[in-house]
Amino acid sequence: MTSRTQETHIAVSHTDPDLANKASALAAQLGLSLYNPAETAPTLLLTLTPERLELRQTGKGAEGPLFVDFIGGAVDYRRRQTTSRKEAIARAVGLKGGARPVVLDLTAGLGRDSFILASLGCTVRMVERSAVVAALLADAIARARQEPALAEIMARLSLRVDDSLEILRTWQGERPEVICIDPMYPHRSKSALVKKEMRLIRLLVGDDQDSDTLLSAALAIASRRVVVKRPRLAPALTGPEPNFTIGGKNSRFDVYLI
Repeated sequence: MTSRTQETHIAVSHTDPDLANKASALAAQLGLSLYNPAETAPTLLLTLTPERLELRQTGKGAEGPLFVDFIGGAVDYRRRQTTSRKEAIARAVGLKGGARPVVLDLTAGLGRDSFILASLGCTVRMVERSAVVAALLADAIARARQEPALAEIMARLSLRVDDSLEILRTWQGERPEVICIDPMYPHRSKSALVKKEMRLIRLLVGDDQDSDTLLSAALAIASRRVVVKRPRLAPALTGPEPNFTIGGKNSRFDVYLI
């Protein structure tokens, strides 16, 4: 996520007494409070279960839990079916022939595109500014690293919890070949058009405020190209025009060549 975090209405909880100490340590690590069932529930709960870490909404009409999973489900199916020709993100970052660039993903979010790029042979360095989103992602990475079939892919993925703009402004050393940015999608008039997971993430971190600035900073650092993921009909970020666009059903990738 690229927005400033608004993690003020969230607490850490657990579903099993055996997880109490782990929940307490996670709360201290993230600077959050532990949920007290005797008190009014916050808007969101970061909940430890025996299987995984989940983000849960409370109250009437609450969404189902949000979690990250690289082992099964849709992302695993996508990994098994994908090729660099099929994947728009692969074509956007320049995967062709034997090219497997090092990718800096400045807005890792739930990590799906980064995972797919790693499964296609790229080394992907993920950055996530929201500590809570990063915790969900780190939990999924830890679980996936226990799967022998995913070991090679996970070795190509790394995660850093930090401010992407600050990283770019203080960059030293070899420049990343490709930088990817996936800003929070703009509000839509019909909330049903926005996936459940994005509604929960928006509750957590709010709206993006610095996407245009992040694009400008990325263009100054990347050595080959910058790739920006946008809704299919949304305007490009403020700045230079993309050199070309790779479209999909619901989203597109604006590609800026250096």
